[in-house]
Amino acid sequence: MVQIQSKLVPIRVTCTEYVHPWTDSCLEAISGCYLYAVMDSFRIYATVYVLALLMRGKIPTKEDVKRTVYGILQSTAFLSGTAFGYSLFLCSLRRLLGNFNLLTASGVPAFLASVFAILIERPSRRLLLSLYVSNVATETLWNMALVRNMVHPVKYGEIAMFSFCITTLLYYYKSGLHKTSEDDRSDSMFGVLRFVVGPYEEKDYTVRSSQASTFYRQHVAPNNPSTSRGSGGGSWSASSSSPRNTVYHLVMQALRVYKRLIYKIKCLDRHHACPHPFSCLYYTMQGAGKMFGVGLGIQVILKLILNMRRIIKSPKMTKTILFRKDILSLAAFLGGFSGVFRGLSCVLRRATGRDSPYYAIPAGLLAGIAFKQYPDTTVALYVLWKMAQITYNLGIDRGILPKVPGFTIFLYCFSTATLFHAALLEPTTLRPSYWKFLHSISGGRVACMNRNPLDVWGLETSQGLIKVLKQTNTEPVVQFYGGCTCS
Repeated sequence: MVQIQSKLVPIRVTCTEYVHPWTDSCLEAISGCYLYAVMDSFRIYATVYVLALLMRGKIPTKEDVKRTVYGILQSTAFLSGTAFGYSLFLCSLRRLLGNFNLLTASGVPAFLASVFAILIERPSRRLLLSLYVSNVATETLWNMALVRNMVHPVKYGEIAMFSFCITTLLYYYKSGLHKTSEDDRSDSMFGVLRFVVGPYEEKDYTVRSSQASTFYRQHVAPNNPSTSRGSGGGSWSASSSSPRNTVYHLVMQALRVYKRLIYKIKCLDRHHACPHPFSCLYYTMQGAGKMFGVGLGIQVILKLILNMRRIIKSPKMTKTILFRKDILSLAAFLGGFSGVFRGLSCVLRRATGRDSPYYAIPAGLLAGIAFKQYPDTTVALYVLWKMAQITYNLGIDRGILPKVPGFTIFLYCFSTATLFHAALLEPTTLRPSYWKFLHSISGGRVACMNRNPLDVWGLETSQGLIKVLKQTNTEPVVQFYGGCTCS
């Protein structure tokens, strides 16, 4: 009881003693934080929007450029507005109340700042931002509960959570529930599922896939033997005496063997209930192989980008960086997930003689075990929140659940307040990447705020800050453009 009461006791310290010990002026502290946040926000969003424009793969028009510039400025105003509002409300509430309490020390100012800032951002981006901060806030709240011994770590908990949530989404996908509008537009998450497990698992795809299979068997099969004989008849001609020609013919011969092998696999048995073209074996192998290649490519590109400086300094490091066991983790997960889901779906269709959306449940649960190869909490929580969002929207569309006005904005503000509360009072519970983001956007100010007065609440705030600074390799230095000053 004494511990609970201690958290209700306000601390009577000034803004200078807690919020901005590097300056006596609230106005100077707010302005400095805002100006630095503007520059860093512009750097972040300029990179994001320009990359998004380039990834479209076509020459941008004048309207595209205008839209991109406007988006950069609007998002910059949103993010820097959060930094400005947080600093402003911290000092304003202190002047209004005469003290800081457990709520006004960080959470309430962050909530109020988020309310105004999120209204600046485009409505189309608010849901995405809400899902992201809710993802990080969920992990933070779990860490807080762990510290308080309210919960205990669950072995393979993220794998079970991912399997359950992805299975729910796959059931929606096979049932056709994801098509909520007249023009069949659906959530982007289902676009990811369509790419991973294939479009043939989607509802009402049987007729089109059967036509594709018939076309392949009628037109490719007659031409295959002649092609293989005609191209293979002279493969060992007199010109193969040259080493270069020998290697060339060996490669061509291997390609012909591969082509004939794939053709035979394609033409194996396919059950009439299966919506995919070609054989079930080819369908399973093709999905697993494609996603394995995608996962491997992503890992290789990320490794090269993140270690670019090391590679430039020492090109020999490339082999060490790329030839590591963990580089196959994402590939094994994606390939295993796609292959298991497709393969088990075909087995169930063969066993029952029909297709059903309910087959997504056992297939999805078993495929989700592949997540053990790439157990990432961020991915698991993202799938959890997407499942919750899509389920909630389906409930609204069917009149089962009420629509709560402004819920997205409230969720964003509450999650942001939770993260800012953790950053100031319980930094060890915050995801390291988010701490680095706050440190960067504030110019180090979040690390320079004096935590010593907050220790009265028994959260070991000062010790937590020291641990986080060491863990994330960040420093308590207030940065300005054109120079920096130590706090």
